[in-house]
Amino acid sequence: MLQLIIKTVLRAILVLFGVVTLVFWMFQGLGDPERMVMGQSTDSLTRSRIRTELHLDKPVFQQYLLYLNDLSPLSIHNESEIRSKGLKGFFIGGEQKFAIKVPYLRVSYQSKKEVGVIFAEALPGTIILAFAAIVIATFFGILLGVIAAIKKDTWLDFGALFTSILGISAPSFFVALLFAWLFGFLLSDYTGLQMTGSWFDYDLETGNRILTLKNMILPAITLGIRPLAVIAQLTRSAMLDVLQQDFIRTARAKGLSRLRITFIHALRNAMNPVVTAITGWLAELLAGSFFVESVFGWKGIGKVTVDALDKLDYPVVMGGVLLSACFFVIVSAITDLLYKVIDPRIRE
Repeated sequence: MLQLIIKTVLRAILVLFGVVTLVFWMFQGLGDPERMVMGQSTDSLTRSRIRTELHLDKPVFQQYLLYLNDLSPLSIHNESEIRSKGLKGFFIGGEQKFAIKVPYLRVSYQSKKEVGVIFAEALPGTIILAFAAIVIATFFGILLGVIAAIKKDTWLDFGALFTSILGISAPSFFVALLFAWLFGFLLSDYTGLQMTGSWFDYDLETGNRILTLKNMILPAITLGIRPLAVIAQLTRSAMLDVLQQDFIRTARAKGLSRLRITFIHALRNAMNPVVTAITGWLAELLAGSFFVESVFGWKGIGKVTVDALDKLDYPVVMGGVLLSACFFVIVSAITDLLYKVIDPRIRE
């Protein structure tokens, strides 16, 4: 068991290392970081100070190593870096200290806020939206798949198949624009929904945040359409297989109701591939809601990253990509570990 955990963790670390390396080198040469920080200022002394702060006065490979050192939970920092960067963690040693710290994502070029703080504020929005979308996808996907299976070769079956194919084929960005225009603008008087809006509003008197989950309806449905279609097809396929098994014929011979046979006996035994799809899609929704959040103005990791890309705020963009990769790798590693624990046959 311990060996299995170590192997899974090491694989996850290697994937994240590859993502960090790719992201860093991908952004090399795209724009002038010191110009982004300074704006229109051309003061040479200020330019020199900023180049030093951003390590732009060092060779690119050394910049890469310094970036890894900032990101790594285990790193080496001097006293000056710890104070200037506001690093949080445990530090051991003299002038050069061994650090066990919270990963440092550096500072936004535009807002001058720490990238970690920016994403800490945006993270709840992404989590709320992803879980709402997967709940919608799971409930309606399983229901649609069950109906298609028990009504095989009827118009309900063909309708469910057509709907799932349409859901898989439609790009999320296009569906988001369509839903925002149709339900948030054209039919807003009837739906009561708006084209854009985040998971909170501000109280005009107190200035406090107020939870406004009504704004979640359109982005959650949009984000849930593709996983819903996949879950529906998997449920239909698995149910058709299970309904042919001997224990289902025995249940029918005993006189059990069709509802009990379908949802208690058949569905429970058809859930393995569906659960795999649900966990996989949850990781993808956490990591990949960029365009949907941007279209609906939903303040989450995706919207923050897209806005930063528009302003060439590379520390925020790189932080968003890395955080999304972390979501995907962590959820995938946990899922992989759980399946290997539950079913010893799939262990390597």
